[in-house]
Amino acid sequence: MRSTTPDGTPDRVQRLTISKAINLGLRAALDTDPGVLVLGEDVGALGGVFRVTEGLAKDFGEDRVVDTPLAEAGIVGTAIGLAMRGYRPVCEIQFDGFVFPAYDQIVTQLAKMTARTRGATPMPVVIRIPAGGGIGAVEHHSESPETLFAHVPGLRCVSISNPVDAYWMTRQAIASPDPVVVFEPKRHYWDKAEVDLDATPYPLHAARVVRAGTDVTVVAHGPSVPLALRAADAAAEEGRSLEVVDLRSISPLDLAPVEESVRRTGRLVVVHEAPTFLGIGAEVAARVSHSCFYSLEAPVQRVGGFAVPYPAARLEGEYLPDADRVLEAVDRVLDA
Repeated sequence: MRSTTPDGTPDRVQRLTISKAINLGLRAALDTDPGVLVLGEDVGALGGVFRVTEGLAKDFGEDRVVDTPLAEAGIVGTAIGLAMRGYRPVCEIQFDGFVFPAYDQIVTQLAKMTARTRGATPMPVVIRIPAGGGIGAVEHHSESPETLFAHVPGLRCVSISNPVDAYWMTRQAIASPDPVVVFEPKRHYWDKAEVDLDATPYPLHAARVVRAGTDVTVVAHGPSVPLALRAADAAAEEGRSLEVVDLRSISPLDLAPVEESVRRTGRLVVVHEAPTFLGIGAEVAARVSHSCFYSLEAPVQRVGGFAVPYPAARLEGEYLPDADRVLEAVDRVLDA
């Protein structure tokens, strides 16, 4: 709920963590639309593994915030049925790697139902997935499967990087008539920022420049955005100016801000935690190379995970991109 100022008036600007901002976004949707339901493993009494849904079952009841069995295919299948009856279900998948038992439901049913019925059956289903590494967990708990969903026509995919987007993108995804997969950066759940709960939200599927620069364009999404910003800080100490663009939406992609930036800088580095092979960075590189061919001063560089299964926790520091790897890519495009 909103805090208040000393005179008792609502405080529209709050300093929130990403997890709390998502919680407030869910709370606002539940409060304004009786058709919104939240379902998933331990989302009720426990409040979710990361406590993102904490307090929702208490305030809205167990018939709207539903603890399910440990069966992801059943969670998504139930959500599809609910959407067919006019509800707006929000599914929580506990960890990124747990979504695959539901992949069949998502790809063959959820993504295709509206087209299959010629628009007669909208699928306003949200699937929330805590994604990415950095928490010292093993495989199935630290993966970045966004490309597998972005490749599927009929699905929209967005990636949260900060508390402001956490609040507004949650609300916008729930309001969408289409199925939306929301990737939440689990290692950054406790990052804080000021959030204006009465602001006009940025469009859901629009990219945004989050740091202006002149020498190199760095594109990232989700948990890689804070990394790109740290790299930009380090580069600035060496006199290099990096412009950082947060993709925000993975499908559809909004590359207009990226192309505009590259036409000014002439150089592009794309960063993400998922393996670079056939990743989002490959799509960005291909399209920017086509649209900005005569502006590029160097080949596009990609920085990401390696094409191996996610390693044991003690090795994830070697697997995940870090600021040094981003800066090495910056050196390559500047030295070309």
